[in-house]
Amino acid sequence: MNGLITTLAPLFSEIESELVNVADSQGKISGNIRITAGEHALTSTLWPLLRPFLQQYPDVHVEVSVDNSLTDIVSGRFDAGVRLGEQVEKDMVAVRIGPDWNMCVVAASSYFDQHGRPETPYDLQHHNCINLRLPTLGGLYNWEFMRDGKEIRVKTQGQLIFNHLASRIDAALSGMGICYVPQDSVAEHLKSGRLVQVLADWCEPFPGYYLYYPSRRQHTSAFTRLIDAVRYRG
Repeated sequence: MNGLITTLAPLFSEIESELVNVADSQGKISGNIRITAGEHALTSTLWPLLRPFLQQYPDVHVEVSVDNSLTDIVSGRFDAGVRLGEQVEKDMVAVRIGPDWNMCVVAASSYFDQHGRPETPYDLQHHNCINLRLPTLGGLYNWEFMRDGKEIRVKTQGQLIFNHLASRIDAALSGMGICYVPQDSVAEHLKSGRLVQVLADWCEPFPGYYLYYPSRRQHTSAFTRLIDAVRYRG
């Protein structure tokens, strides 16, 4: 049965493409678009762009698979993926869809009151850090910092390891340690004082997310309009 499905899948894809082409020729923008994106890419960048696009084109259907690993969009039969620019393969077309952003080092004030504040990234090795398990390679993420052109990576230790952004933030809010997360994901907590940022001068901005897709694939009118809708114009 699996062999039959594998054999027929390309045929179904071709039939769907032909149906979409017919709709396009009639001036009706419709079709299905499959995208894979990480949780932060979706919430911070992709979803705010998708919402008005879908309202403008009610006959377009978008499926988003939330996956923090480096998904192969070709074998996964995705139309596109969203990643940081440095993670996009060179044989893909990459379209920038968001502004620069920063990572930040944060913890609850109660944690810093008890354990003190790190003055340099190297001081983090003596703190209880909330770590991230990398989904693709399986190792722990080394925290990356840069200041005045100098880049360093710090291997941190701690009681907690997660593969989920929200869980790391919740643990930090509970006073369980220091976490390293996208600044926009904790902006409200920083504003309210529930979290405190340190080492800000070591967290320089870097280019944001890109929508990427195979260069040789024929695109529907719906996908072409999606690219135009999400393109960053800042």
